Amino acid sequence: MNLFVSEDPSFPLWRAGAPLILASRSAGRRQVLAQAGLPFESRPAEVDERAIEKALGDVGADAVAAALARAKALAISAEAPGRLVIGADQVASCGDRLFGKPETLEKAAELLRFLSGRRHRLHSAIALARDGALVHETVAHADLDMRPLSETFIAAYLAAMGETALTTAGAYQVEGLGAHLFENVAGDHWTIMGLPLLPLIDALRRLGALVA
Repeated sequence: MNLFVSEDPSFPLWRAGAPLILASRSAGRRQVLAQAGLPFESRPAEVDERAIEKALGDVGADAVAAALARAKALAISAEAPGRLVIGADQVASCGDRLFGKPETLEKAAELLRFLSGRRHRLHSAIALARDGALVHETVAHADLDMRPLSETFIAAYLAAMGETALTTAGAYQVEGLGAHLFENVAGDHWTIMGLPLLPLIDALRRLGALVA
């Protein structure tokens, strides 16, 4: 089911004909593509992320994020012959610990307590597929320094976020209320939002989908 279609499929820089398919329901990723003028539609991929992570075993955050992005792109690509499909995923790491979307608000609170006063890294992966085959993949990084958080703040923050805290790695969206969590951010805005835009645009040029 299409959740979103960009307004202008006749973007002058676009050469691929049919719009991109974004295999995600993420509002942030839709925003990134729309602001770049890229024509696209959104078709969320239904993949079992926990099963994929379990099958991977003890691998690093880059490998996990890339595998999830790949699975999403290939799942939708199999249903859309000839179309370019973007899969995307984001995993966070702090030391040896990897984490993604918290499953409950209680786990979100535990995660924020762990990250409080620490630096962590976001691993944002994209995969491009066409006709059921992978044609490009990239993992980009951003480092974020979370300020020390009080219990009062964590409770108030999660009350304000509600279930939205469960939809993103780290229980935050930097472009929204997540800005209240941080002292410093090192990395580009698009990577933090979960869709490394510059590597994506470069890949689309090389694939002939954008005017070079």
